[in-house]
Amino acid sequence: MTQTSSVKSGLNAINAGASANLAMLQRGKPATTLTLIKRLFRGYLRLHLGGFVTATFFMILTAAMTGAAAYIIKPITQGLGSGRGPYYMLGLCGLVLLIFTLRGIGTYFHTIIMNRIGQRIVTDVQQQMYRHLLSSDLAFFHANSSGQLISRLTNDVGVLRQAVGECMTSSIKGGFTLAFLVGVMFVNNWRLALGAFIVFPISAWFVIRVGKRMRKLSTSAQVETGNYMSLLSQTFQGIRHIKAYGMHKLENERMHEITENIFKLTVKGFHVSAMTNPMAEILSGAAIAIVFMYCDWQVAHNLTTTGAVYSFIVSFILAYDPIKRTSKVNAQFQSGLAAAERVFILLDVPPTIVDHPDAKTLAVNDYSVAMEDVVFSYADGTQALNHLSVKVANGHTVAIVGPSGAGKSTIINLIPRFYDVQSGRITIGGIDVRDVTLESLRSQIALVSQETALFDDTVRGNIAYGKPGALMEEIETAAVAAFADTFICALPQGYDTIVGEHGVKLSGGQRQRIAIARAMLRNAPILLLDEATSALDNESERAVQAALKRLQQGRTTVVVAHRLSTIVDADLIIVLEHGAVVEQGTHTELLSKQGVYARLYGMQTDFS
Repeated sequence: MTQTSSVKSGLNAINAGASANLAMLQRGKPATTLTLIKRLFRGYLRLHLGGFVTATFFMILTAAMTGAAAYIIKPITQGLGSGRGPYYMLGLCGLVLLIFTLRGIGTYFHTIIMNRIGQRIVTDVQQQMYRHLLSSDLAFFHANSSGQLISRLTNDVGVLRQAVGECMTSSIKGGFTLAFLVGVMFVNNWRLALGAFIVFPISAWFVIRVGKRMRKLSTSAQVETGNYMSLLSQTFQGIRHIKAYGMHKLENERMHEITENIFKLTVKGFHVSAMTNPMAEILSGAAIAIVFMYCDWQVAHNLTTTGAVYSFIVSFILAYDPIKRTSKVNAQFQSGLAAAERVFILLDVPPTIVDHPDAKTLAVNDYSVAMEDVVFSYADGTQALNHLSVKVANGHTVAIVGPSGAGKSTIINLIPRFYDVQSGRITIGGIDVRDVTLESLRSQIALVSQETALFDDTVRGNIAYGKPGALMEEIETAAVAAFADTFICALPQGYDTIVGEHGVKLSGGQRQRIAIARAMLRNAPILLLDEATSALDNESERAVQAALKRLQQGRTTVVVAHRLSTIVDADLIIVLEHGAVVEQGTHTELLSKQGVYARLYGMQTDFS
């Protein structure tokens, strides 16, 4: 396969994944503009109704003063050279100053208030989305790329910020301003106003058509931005392999393809949005020309005054500005609504792993773990466990072994309810894990996985992650027990050393020992070890195995192991194949059976 075809297949995979993700989240027809506005109001804006009413008052004040500024042109024009005395014009000039002062004050306050409300709403949305994501099922994260989710939290919410703050302010203020100016036009000459008013419905119709088109383009652009962030996430996580395999050209071409798609969609959006300007110019120019001709005829026949004509024309010209601005703002507003729709779709995906209404706190003295006739399949239909029954006695260690795909890690995921079984049940001390709260269940479990989860924090913070508020003495004790204290003290800042994203500044063995120290500090009665020593060299493995053996004493431990030499001392070893138990017994018993376990153990011994 050529590199170009590899690029295309890679892009197709990314786009297919994005489409699948969107399909998972997108349900039914796209929401209407009115539906989205109602939801924004009910869910968020209503909480700030007092501030919104206050801002609306200042917007009405600003709009009224704009109308007053247009209307006062009439008496000023009529008073010029009329011989009414200096006080008449002085009074009118004072009114002009007052009008523009009030207009400035109104603009200041409604801008401050509405932007604060907009920022507050967007912050609330971000916090709600983050809380929702944290409560989402593990399957949700497996089905949706981190880049797509990050895009919704950042890019979509950023676009929503503009719609809620700036666009809503401009729309409301523009609507009131237009209403007052049209009122001035009707007061001055209602017949002429009716003729000129034809411009407004035509412009409104065009704005609506453009808005619908912008909404579709914005949705597509936001999806592509999600693809872009997904590719960035994959690139940064896989940079070592990209360099090792010399795939710079491939990744550059992938990035080029996605960014070109974003460029095309964005430019197309600019084209659609910009169409409102020439249309507004043409309609307004035609209307102004007609107004001038009609006004000239009326003045010539003494049917109106020059002051009234000037006031009418100023009102019409001023009305042209909110019409033009509304056209532009509507395009931005529709983009914001497209972002809001994507946000709401994500928020509407309910977690399935939740506390039952009558769930109780897990409170037992017996921490035995039992899986009774458990059947479990993943969303794609792959069956992981087939009527599996396993019992781990309180304080004992049971090792789960078997070939890849046998269902070993699935067991680890089911005990803390990362997933729920389709049939059968899992119990702790005889109590179904679905009958207790998730918080109390998981508080009794410590997990050390082959995927070492370290955060871009200090060594101290990573060890104490499972026990907030832990004393430094406790942290150091856990590190010593995990045989991590020596290398931690040798780091530049010791326990205050920042380990980097995913612990990139540490070796694999060091990362694993910090994760084990975290589990030791948690001191939970149930211990889950999923290939916990897979990243260790022989010397580190021996040290950590001694620490783990000490940690397992008195605790119910489930060990998933690929390296069988690490579980020879387990109280019970269970051998899985195709999600079912094929053998079980101690290390010695299983070797004597000369079955699956003996074959697996022999293969590893031959290569050691």
